[in-house]
Amino acid sequence: MFHLIDRRLNPKDKSLGNRQRFLRRARAQIKEAVNRSVGERKVADIAGGETVSIPAKGIAEPRLRHDAKGGRRDGVLPGNKEFLTGDKVPKPNGGSGQGDGKDGAAEGSGEDVFEFALSREEFLELFFEDLELPDLVKTDLKEIYAQKWRPAGFTTSGSPSAIDVRRTMRNGLGRRLALRRPRLRELEALEAEIAELESRKTGSEADRDRLSALRKQVEEIQRKRRAVPFIDPIDVRYRHRQPQPEPNTKAVMFCLMDVSGSMGEREKDLAKRFFILLYLFLQRRYEHIDIVFIRHTHEAQEVDEETFFHSRETGGTVVSTALDEMLKIVRARYPSKDWNIYAAQASDGENYSGDSERCVTMLNNELMPLCQYYAYVEILDERETGLFMNPGTGAALWRNYQEVSGGWPNFAMKRVASPGDIYPVFRELFAKQDGKN
Repeated sequence: MFHLIDRRLNPKDKSLGNRQRFLRRARAQIKEAVNRSVGERKVADIAGGETVSIPAKGIAEPRLRHDAKGGRRDGVLPGNKEFLTGDKVPKPNGGSGQGDGKDGAAEGSGEDVFEFALSREEFLELFFEDLELPDLVKTDLKEIYAQKWRPAGFTTSGSPSAIDVRRTMRNGLGRRLALRRPRLRELEALEAEIAELESRKTGSEADRDRLSALRKQVEEIQRKRRAVPFIDPIDVRYRHRQPQPEPNTKAVMFCLMDVSGSMGEREKDLAKRFFILLYLFLQRRYEHIDIVFIRHTHEAQEVDEETFFHSRETGGTVVSTALDEMLKIVRARYPSKDWNIYAAQASDGENYSGDSERCVTMLNNELMPLCQYYAYVEILDERETGLFMNPGTGAALWRNYQEVSGGWPNFAMKRVASPGDIYPVFRELFAKQDGKN
């Protein structure tokens, strides 16, 4: 039996094993605290970890210790002016001693709450624990592969340019040794001896017999060397390469937002929270992610993040201009065969009369076949939440987008009205479906 001892140092001298054991024991409580903190903090702060509080009850590990109020003890107290050796000291009444009591708390946060810091990795692991990318129509994430040619051993046939000289020579040497092919220096030695005997002008009968035997031996060696060639076709090996599927690790995320006068700071803040949450989610699935910000009024343009969220614009609302701009950028810089394309659109639902039908046509015919996932989030006023609880009600853009949602499983649309709605909506959009990976 082997006993393996891990003597690697824990990072930053922390007890990593104890921490992981604690996280496993209190996972349910920590997960609940993480979910609760999402509605209380800005989504932009998610990448920095979190300090969570969980009930202290049930997290303590059992241990043995001496009872502070029982047992027999001998000791000397410095500065004692009241007792002498042999005096009996009365035990204190319950609650009046200096034991490990629990202090009260004026605001209700006493010792029954345990606070500790989660690292960024630990927080995101819990945050995305039960989330998976949605089912896709075009391809599932597990089937998004790029074919790359990789070495796959050797083969006995192939192109002359792919001959592996080292493997071929090694095979030839092994074959020659196995078949006992005479070496060239043996033949040269015999030929040199024959030449010496032939050079003698007068040879004895023994020299003539020796010469005859040498010639027969040379013929036998030459015959064996011809029968066992230096390189045989069976020795030749070619480098073999075959295509192997490799996960495509590149993704691009398009952020589309209406910045007309009807979209105030509150609406933009809600949209920003959703965009950041989507980015963090994709960041755990792809090695490289590009973000493209497209804002629009009656016209659309690609901008940087600062301009996207903070610059003010005036004008009407024509949503199709943003879809046109996205399609143009995809064709120019992000071909779907090389990139996984995700899009998130935020709007208050307003659109120019007749433009919503054009948006539906563009999505059905051009954009949705290219996108892995398209999420539309409509931002409502909190006072309108009750009026639009029915999915069948809403502005023209919402009603027309329902046609796209019915035809494309990788298209989702939801409504939000407050910061607390962001995470539930995001979770619903990307929740793991029962029985599916």
